Amino acid sequence: MLVPVLLFIVGLVCLVKGGDWFVDGATAIARKFHLPELLIGATVVSIGTTLPEVMVSATSAVSGHGEIAYGNAIGSIICNTALIAAITVAVRPGAVNKKALRIPVAFFFTAAVIYAVVAYGFGYFSRPVGFIMLAIFVIYMIVTVRQMKKSPDEVEVEEVEEQEEMSVGKMILLLVAGAAIIAVGANLLVDNGTLIAQALGVPESVIALTFVALGTSLPELVTAITSLIKGHGSLSLGNVIGANIFNLVLVSGVSVTLSPFAVPQSATLFGQNASLVLEIPVMFFVMLFLTIPALIRGKLSRAQGIVLLGVYAAFVVIQFML
Repeated sequence: MLVPVLLFIVGLVCLVKGGDWFVDGATAIARKFHLPELLIGATVVSIGTTLPEVMVSATSAVSGHGEIAYGNAIGSIICNTALIAAITVAVRPGAVNKKALRIPVAFFFTAAVIYAVVAYGFGYFSRPVGFIMLAIFVIYMIVTVRQMKKSPDEVEVEEVEEQEEMSVGKMILLLVAGAAIIAVGANLLVDNGTLIAQALGVPESVIALTFVALGTSLPELVTAITSLIKGHGSLSLGNVIGANIFNLVLVSGVSVTLSPFAVPQSATLFGQNASLVLEIPVMFFVMLFLTIPALIRGKLSRAQGIVLLGVYAAFVVIQFML
């Protein structure tokens, strides 16, 4: 029991330090090249923080456990939005770059609609669906990079000069090292947290719900908290939305391409597959509730964060009751 506890603590330290380096590298790149933090968060940062989901889902798919890949993608989106983004908004609501937000939001809902059509209409994710998702990922990256070139961010000259002292090589090193340490920390936390939970007699179903779903979203949570502390709320929001896109088009795309699978049915609600009645509708609701007001008003309110946290709490309680 002592070793898992110590490794759990090491994992926590890795997450904190990795998150610190990752955010520093990302914000340095944004300022050096005068790019909007929200877009950097929706691309570079999101790819790094989505690595645990990619690794877990790809491994699960190859092992023939497509239901884990499916649940991990949907569950992580709900967790990212209703817990991680909600914390960010509840603690520090503020203005949002509407122009920079439009493309990530449009791509997310395009991918989400395709995902829902396949789930409700066919009930089976075939390999061609995986190819379509991966194609959307490539298109999203191309479109976003072009948008970055056309949308230089307005930053203070003093800040730019200060950031220019850091070489591009060091920025990239911070990003890569930060992402790697975050991934290691997440794995240590999940694996040893599971061992501790088992030793305490926590049911396996509860372990799967909490440690797998929350564990693979820990990088996003660490990045969000670190961004808040450093005053980069836009980076955090962009990271969450970008990570949600990648959960659908990259994580699911890789998983389905490697091993096609049917929509899993682990529980029922109102006599129907709980995933179709609860999880997918909740995914759409939390993303709409987070992004639509931001696109209309150009800012986020504390009330949004509080409501989303309430939705997440209710979602978890219902999952325990199923």
